[in-house]
Amino acid sequence: MAVSGPLGTFRLPPLPTIREIIRLFKLQAVKQLSQNFLLDLRLTDKIVRKAGSLTNAYVYEVGPGPGGITRSILNAGIAELLVVEKDSRFIPGLQMLSDAAPGKLRIVHGDVLTFKIERAFPESLKRQWEDDPPNVHIIGNLPFSVSTPLIIKWLENVSHRNGPFAYGRTQMTLTFQKEVAERLIASKGSKQRSRLSIMAQYLCDVQHVLTIPGRAFVPKPEVDVGVVHFTPLTQPKIEQPFKLVEKVVQNAFQFRRKYCYRGLGMLFPEAQRMERTGKLLESADVDPTLRPTQLSVSHFQSLCDVYRKMCDEDPHLFAYNFREELRHTSEKRERDDGESLQ
Repeated sequence: MAVSGPLGTFRLPPLPTIREIIRLFKLQAVKQLSQNFLLDLRLTDKIVRKAGSLTNAYVYEVGPGPGGITRSILNAGIAELLVVEKDSRFIPGLQMLSDAAPGKLRIVHGDVLTFKIERAFPESLKRQWEDDPPNVHIIGNLPFSVSTPLIIKWLENVSHRNGPFAYGRTQMTLTFQKEVAERLIASKGSKQRSRLSIMAQYLCDVQHVLTIPGRAFVPKPEVDVGVVHFTPLTQPKIEQPFKLVEKVVQNAFQFRRKYCYRGLGMLFPEAQRMERTGKLLESADVDPTLRPTQLSVSHFQSLCDVYRKMCDEDPHLFAYNFREELRHTSEKRERDDGESLQ
């Protein structure tokens, strides 16, 4: 009998190829869901190797689709693989893999954005945050349409140490459009530097570990694909609540080609904007004529710390949203115009 771990390595028995599975179950990638299948098992093996050693690991795969990466994970000596798939068309093909790997593969028909992974694996896997990462991994070839909201959701989970990170500093190995992968790792001064760069790098060590040509996927996307590996940091580089960091970073990148004081000014109501923006930048020791892409994570740490103090002094400040102010101004103008016509 084949066993996992040091005593022997489990291998899947001969199975229909992914291409044959697609034909057998009449599967087609749905363009609106930005689905792209990876059929080359050498490439799926490569992605899985980039996750590190999976011997006796518990793996959570998101968006398995027809099961290419799933096969490579099952062949990597894991203890258990949990897959969450929203599209019911893929369940029969995954069930075939489950039958071929008894006790190894659990299939959940559900949505990764709402699935409660913190209840899925044994409590004994949990590690202290300061310890080495637990033997729990997230791996996935994400549909492009959900990749950015999903990584932001998981980064928020990292900051709260909940969700997949209730087990400790769970590592993630995920695919993104190459441009998004480049944003995630972009350094200060790079033209790809963005909100995603700061949000990922203040919480995780982020590595772009592999580029896969678009032609390897079916249907072929218009872009190449980047594989990114995340390891949560033991100590975040900014010690403020996630929503506060997100607000400061989003505002800073509002006008990415202009000086940073323009976007950061939008943190404050118009009547006090100039004075309070000046105070924020001076107290944080940030040059107002730097572009957002030139700001380091340390700059953002100072900005977030000062903005937090300003919010503590003015309880209404954090709730301020300049878009709401614009909307109210626009509605008032329309009402005034309507009255003047009567």
